[in-house]
Amino acid sequence: MDKYTDPATWNSFNPSGEVIVALFVIGILVILAIVVGILARRADPLKRPKGLLKVVEWCVEKLDAFVADIMGPGFENFGGILLAIIPFLFIAFTIGITGLPSPINNLAVPLVLALVTFALIHFTAMRYNKGKYFKRFVDPLPVFLPINLLSMWAPLISMTLRMFGNGVVGWVLITIVNNALESASTAIFGSVIAGGASGIFLVPIITPVLHAYFDLFSGFVQTMVFVFLTCLFIAQERPDEIEQEAEMGSRKEAVK
Repeated sequence: MDKYTDPATWNSFNPSGEVIVALFVIGILVILAIVVGILARRADPLKRPKGLLKVVEWCVEKLDAFVADIMGPGFENFGGILLAIIPFLFIAFTIGITGLPSPINNLAVPLVLALVTFALIHFTAMRYNKGKYFKRFVDPLPVFLPINLLSMWAPLISMTLRMFGNGVVGWVLITIVNNALESASTAIFGSVIAGGASGIFLVPIITPVLHAYFDLFSGFVQTMVFVFLTCLFIAQERPDEIEQEAEMGSRKEAVK
């Protein structure tokens, strides 16, 4: 019996609630993507899309326009990557409002998202600079190699800790306020209502406001910040001369 068929191996597999929720969200998004793909294949190209397909088409158009404005030429297909990242990240931040554990509170989730950006940054750098990519680590002098190697990891660390910190801070503050309200409610109504039911009266007064800020508003802001930083970090890896050539080409086409 190997380790994969040993029941003890599977009994020891105990993922956290945050990981389970993250996998559940990913599964829902994958199913949704498959459904959209089937609808797109069956849609009549001569007719306007309707329902879900219309919403997705609108999102794609807006993301393509956003990428063109922020990143410029050379990243025409990058909107599709953002379309996969944005829904997951926003849901991961805001799902705590339902009472489920937020995936962002598990350090592995923001780390993986930041690793995606990190990989795209260096893939873009190698794509445009080819062999000159490694020259960045010894600029302006070879003695700067250790410093350049350390600074290479700065986007990964900063983006990971930003998402993780914002998620944990919101969760901690809401938990502290909830516990304080439950204790105050029990002290006030405990003599009238027996049992744990006396601790629920004050919580619905303040907690929804905290969820609206730390889950909805903060989740939207952090999602946009992550998207903006991802686009900017990746776009800056494109050499200026390539952007200038693309602009000259678009001008010539406009003259024609």
